[in-house]
Amino acid sequence: MRIIFSILMLATLLAPSASFALVDPLQAAPTANLDLLLDRAISENLIAGGVIVVGNHEGILATSARGQVSSLPGAPDIGDRTVFDVASLTKVIATTPAVVKLLDEGRINLSDPLSRWFPELSGTDKGEITILHLMTHTSGLSDVMVGSDRSVQGLLRKVATQRLHGAGINFDYADVNFILLGELVHRVSGETLDQFCKEQIYDPLGTRETQFLPRDLTADIAPTSGTRGGVVQDENARRLGGVAGHAGLFSSANDLSRYARLLLAGGILDGKRILSEQVVAQMTTPYLCNNGKVKRALGWDVASPYSAPKGNFFSEASFGHTGYSGSSIWIDPQNDIFVILLTRRMDYRNVHDFNQLRRDVSSFAAVDFRSLGDSVDLTARLSIVKPKVLLASAGAVDESLFGRKAAVRGSQKPAHVKSVARCSKKSSKSSRMFAKAHGGRHSRIGKLARNDAGKSFSSKKRRALPRS
Repeated sequence: MRIIFSILMLATLLAPSASFALVDPLQAAPTANLDLLLDRAISENLIAGGVIVVGNHEGILATSARGQVSSLPGAPDIGDRTVFDVASLTKVIATTPAVVKLLDEGRINLSDPLSRWFPELSGTDKGEITILHLMTHTSGLSDVMVGSDRSVQGLLRKVATQRLHGAGINFDYADVNFILLGELVHRVSGETLDQFCKEQIYDPLGTRETQFLPRDLTADIAPTSGTRGGVVQDENARRLGGVAGHAGLFSSANDLSRYARLLLAGGILDGKRILSEQVVAQMTTPYLCNNGKVKRALGWDVASPYSAPKGNFFSEASFGHTGYSGSSIWIDPQNDIFVILLTRRMDYRNVHDFNQLRRDVSSFAAVDFRSLGDSVDLTARLSIVKPKVLLASAGAVDESLFGRKAAVRGSQKPAHVKSVARCSKKSSKSSRMFAKAHGGRHSRIGKLARNDAGKSFSSKKRRALPRS
């Protein structure tokens, strides 16, 4: 089944583009599929280059890389040690593990109101927002830009005076939640977020290339835009000095694979315990939001409009995150597999095709690098599969292949997920549904639009948002 499916998917990719030399799918290594995805993305000017890493708890199973680190003459080829601005992956590679570390040590509680740690918010409704609300993007806060004073204190003044949209009711992705969480780590631990993560997570994990302000790695950094690497793209992160809870982290696919392996192994890697098994379970337990339409874990995405990297065949127990710079990570503990994609993204306006790349990468990885057995019903219309193309390229194809939606069975909760908690038992008319086409928050102000990062906002009331 897996071989046939790979042949069909490979044929689909090859057929539309005359620039590719046709190869015999039967002779193609599994990484050839990933290579083709990157080649197609480069040929269509979606990316200038990138790297894909697939692995499990034991190590890396496959690496595919294309392109050069930069556009400068003589620039080295991209590889799994190339460092990228991972944008919003900062939320789950830095801020989330830092917060759950403090949680594990009993220094904070998810139910803590912000007024406990942010006296600036005392006496306001924002002071009643909890740490859990921030971590699940259900705080009701709207994104704000860091002001000319370039400080968290200035941002807090803006937060204190903004209108709150009901804490604990809606999932509404906003960078401000994790900017506050990054500051929370600083206030509770007495260390800046970058210092805390280095000492508590990255050094023990052996991830030298994972850094904020990576001054000593400049030669190995792929620039997010232009030819200069090592400068964080996100404007709010830059205004905060390059260290923030929502963006600013740099890392490599090799380093991220170690972090993914850590989570798959329940918090232990190379015989060293870095996170407790209990805190890993708590971090990845899904919470139901928006009347069950969205599932978010602590920091992590489980099922939402941002879940493109989940692909077609990752289990319901999987979780991950995306980054505006062209990064994504998705981890499936039920099937013991992870997929990492880091790119030099070029076309930031083409959100649809880039999300399709993310989806396709995970779909190929699931088929090629894990044993599907009977867990997947391939009577599915895959988004990357075009029936007419397949019929022309692969010969006779069973029409039933393009029938029902993909059915992925065996999606029971993993053992480490003890319960599913609701973000709120309340509901409101203004928050019942995500728009069917794009999954945006329902708005009474105007038709939903999307910024380059794929975030929803009202077309009649557009405001500048951080782009990670």
